[in-house]
Amino acid sequence: MKRILASLALATALSATTPLSATAQTPIGVSYQPSLYWALPFHYANVKGWWKDVGLAPNFTTFPAGAPQIAAAPSKSWDVGGTGSVPAVLGAVRFNILTIGITNDESKTNAMMVRGDKFDAVKANPASLKGQRLLLTTNSTVDYAARKCLVKMGLAANDMQFVNLGQAQIITALTSNNGDFAGVWAPNTYTLEERANAKYLCSGADAGAIVPGALIVRADFAKERPDDVAKFLAVFLRGWSWAKANPAEARTLALDFYKQGGLEVTPRAMDQEFALRPVFGLDEQLKILARGAGASTVDGWFGEIGKFITDVGTIPANPEPKSYITDDFMKRVAADPKLRAFATEFDKK
Repeated sequence: MKRILASLALATALSATTPLSATAQTPIGVSYQPSLYWALPFHYANVKGWWKDVGLAPNFTTFPAGAPQIAAAPSKSWDVGGTGSVPAVLGAVRFNILTIGITNDESKTNAMMVRGDKFDAVKANPASLKGQRLLLTTNSTVDYAARKCLVKMGLAANDMQFVNLGQAQIITALTSNNGDFAGVWAPNTYTLEERANAKYLCSGADAGAIVPGALIVRADFAKERPDDVAKFLAVFLRGWSWAKANPAEARTLALDFYKQGGLEVTPRAMDQEFALRPVFGLDEQLKILARGAGASTVDGWFGEIGKFITDVGTIPANPEPKSYITDDFMKRVAADPKLRAFATEFDKK
């Protein structure tokens, strides 16, 4: 993996500046999970025509969760995309997946929830959770957050019975009174609030667990087409830049995007999405990825994620973050005047 990153760095240093005037539309496979906040820049780019502006023709592939998304990498059904930090680490260990940026900070929106009629009793006596069934999606960011929450509440990380279900199945279970406790990520958190009168017991942020989302690329694709990886990042960064400058339209398009993915949320829930999930512009990405004084901020976040996955036995050892996290492509965007201008056009508006 380190040799791959070294050759990527060399390709970055030797390549020419990426033009934005290219007429050819180069295919690129983009993977994500539908109806998720961090995938909004992909939708904004579709609506606004930004992919064409950088000469890319995206082919989208969606997955219900990160684990199957990562498992599809060897088939080369996708080249780049976004996923949770837990799947990103799994992908690094198993399939040479590189993390090249952060989609958002979702620490506040990965949470343990409980049916409303049981909330007061559990808050008064967290020990009552021992032996109870917790419905969640294993090997995911909410799995990580939930275990941190249990420790925060004075229990062991495995004191509950973890029942592995897809997020849609969890919502069905709680709304039909077939479950009391759930581990879900937004916007499913808002759905459970509205449909099952569920309440937050604890979020990743409450437990001191930073839960980042990851921008990822297959290492072989990154080595073969570094220009296109940089263009992909520029489009993604432009999406958040534009959204901050155009909040009303960004929310309207977001509601449409969620509906297209089969999930209708209220405008209030969408306001929560934008309020609770910090995102990072180009300069912020460079700052948290920088290793000038040792390990980067992102290295620290992912080191904790890797420790969790190792502790639960999913992987044999915690990989060194610098072996799969690289800022080469963010630096590439920053070093190219045209790409930088494209990615940051709306930052000061």
